[in-house]
Amino acid sequence: MTDCEKVVVITGGSKGIGLGCARAFGRHRWKVMLGARGRDDGHDAAQALTDQGYTAVYVPTDVMLEDEIERLIDAAVYQFGRLDCLVNNAGWHPPDESIDDVSIADFERLLRLNLTSTFIGCKFAVPHLRKTRGTILVMSSATAIVGQRKSASYVAGKAAQIGLVRSLALDLASDGIRVNAVCPGAVRTPLMEQWAATQSDDPQRFLQDACGRIPLGRMGTIDEIGELCAFLASDAAGFITGQAICPDGGATLG
Repeated sequence: MTDCEKVVVITGGSKGIGLGCARAFGRHRWKVMLGARGRDDGHDAAQALTDQGYTAVYVPTDVMLEDEIERLIDAAVYQFGRLDCLVNNAGWHPPDESIDDVSIADFERLLRLNLTSTFIGCKFAVPHLRKTRGTILVMSSATAIVGQRKSASYVAGKAAQIGLVRSLALDLASDGIRVNAVCPGAVRTPLMEQWAATQSDDPQRFLQDACGRIPLGRMGTIDEIGELCAFLASDAAGFITGQAICPDGGATLG
């Protein structure tokens, strides 16, 4: 089987790391199904990928809604005839907040977005992935490993994603399905820019200072994370499952 026959679904695929994943899979000749809530960004991303000669289709998807995740998965199988990889990427990092300021409703809402949607995506994808002995990738975070101040809700969901990955990796190994988490450190994305704006009156200076705390001296790019995901979904990574791989420029080393 050549890569040009394989199909990937990417949630949150219209910008940031999701778009980096879409570009990387496209470069490796996968057919790409993008799910994202923002219709304009989704259509623009699919069109840009198509203009580059890749096969890409956008389906409006709010991962807070179970039926829309199911529709996204079904649309990929209907459009392309198969499913080989699911990239659970959609998620959000809220501004800094202490536990005193977070309502239980807000906590549960963030878990629904960052964790429950991942479970739902896996649930609907697995029957199709069994047929292709495919892969699942979950976009967690380096903060799931090392923690982060004033981010208890976010870190809790991201850490739980890693637990889900390890459990599913065991459950699905006999079906030939590999499951891995990618745990990026600082990556220059629109979400990173938004978060920096909540940290300082000078967001660009804040981001420059953040780079100084990374051993490699810079943030990652969305294309670097995308290429890692494309590798993990490929046959070259056929012996890798249940792992939480942390592309962070060395930041979690201390």
